[in-house]
Amino acid sequence: MTRLKDLAIEAHGGLERWQQFGQVSVDLVQGGVLWPLKGQPQTLERTTVTVGLKKQWASHAPFGADNRRSRFEPGRVALEAEDGTMLEELLDPRASFAGHTLQTPWTELQLAYFAGCAMWTYLNMPFLLAWPGTETEELEPWPTDDGDWRRLAVRFPAEIATHSTVQTLYFDVEGLLKRHDYDVEIAGNTPGAHIIEDYAEVSGIKFPTKRRIYARQPDGSFGTDPLVVSIDLSNIRLG
Repeated sequence: MTRLKDLAIEAHGGLERWQQFGQVSVDLVQGGVLWPLKGQPQTLERTTVTVGLKKQWASHAPFGADNRRSRFEPGRVALEAEDGTMLEELLDPRASFAGHTLQTPWTELQLAYFAGCAMWTYLNMPFLLAWPGTETEELEPWPTDDGDWRRLAVRFPAEIATHSTVQTLYFDVEGLLKRHDYDVEIAGNTPGAHIIEDYAEVSGIKFPTKRRIYARQPDGSFGTDPLVVSIDLSNIRLG
């Protein structure tokens, strides 16, 4: 049986093809109960995100009003004017979430950190399985109405800023990513089940264009109400 890590990377376009690119930009329409819960109902409702593929960085533009943009890196997050002038910055941003629960409001800089961290992870998956220091282990299959999904436990190295150190990926028989589980450490370790659908091929790479995130129960099940986050992606550009 093909190693699941290798099957997944090949199913999404292959590592050799992926490594020809340095960044990806995607137009986003986002919804769900998370954003108003965090006091940021419209800041990133419609925006474009660009993420790095060889280093960890991300930028959302516009970021709220006045054509601002964000700049996320693991150790720093900033808001910039349209001409690149820095307006605000936060160093060691993850430390600012100490003591947070799901209900704790976010500042704009904290929102920029969460959104940058999240979208960098999502858009680089499953190629992050080949990232230096990332460890994987295949788990027992997960039964679904469409047949069993193979599962992979992923442990990320400390230098990667992501939702949680250990996450679980679910793949269909072709090796396409269908579900992504994690605990959002910066929101009180809130457990999420992230459902992934509607793939499109861009420059030889397959990207899902529909993402829906729900609250995950201890047994791995989830309900669809409330819808925690919705992300619809379009106009995907690799460069």
